[in-house]
Amino acid sequence: MSTIQLIGAIVRPMPPPETGRAFLDRIVPGQTGMAEIVVGSEHTAPFVGSGRIAVLATPVMINLIEAAALAAVEHLLPAGHQSLGIQLDISHTAATPIGLRVTATAEVAQIEGRTVTFRVTARDEFEPIGGGTHRRVVVSVSRFDERVQRKLTRKKAGAA
Repeated sequence: MSTIQLIGAIVRPMPPPETGRAFLDRIVPGQTGMAEIVVGSEHTAPFVGSGRIAVLATPVMINLIEAAALAAVEHLLPAGHQSLGIQLDISHTAATPIGLRVTATAEVAQIEGRTVTFRVTARDEFEPIGGGTHRRVVVSVSRFDERVQRKLTRKKAGAA
């Protein structure tokens, strides 16, 4: 099984660590992350169940786009915080066959509270294949996990 390779991020100078939510000031418009794969059979529509033609599957392109967004900002977050994808508005406009490299780029376009909006693109070796916008929200992992555990507790208790 192949994995997505994070290529890295273009980062502006980072202010010193601060307390509270001030760390969100580290994320600024223009920061960019990239991720890439070489399309293998495990990345195709038939393999992931999204179609019958053996080309890059849209869900895989979206996964690559999310990996690029992570590469842009995740390293700026303090321990105990991470970003979670909350919205995608993506088009997949060109097919990519097995064997071609696909690179996704995510650029921070806007920060509003804890929500980061990215302009995203994906291209293969010959042309753009998709793009749009992606939004992520920064969360406290412990608070997020508490909420998830409450749902599991309700499920075990038989509540719907």
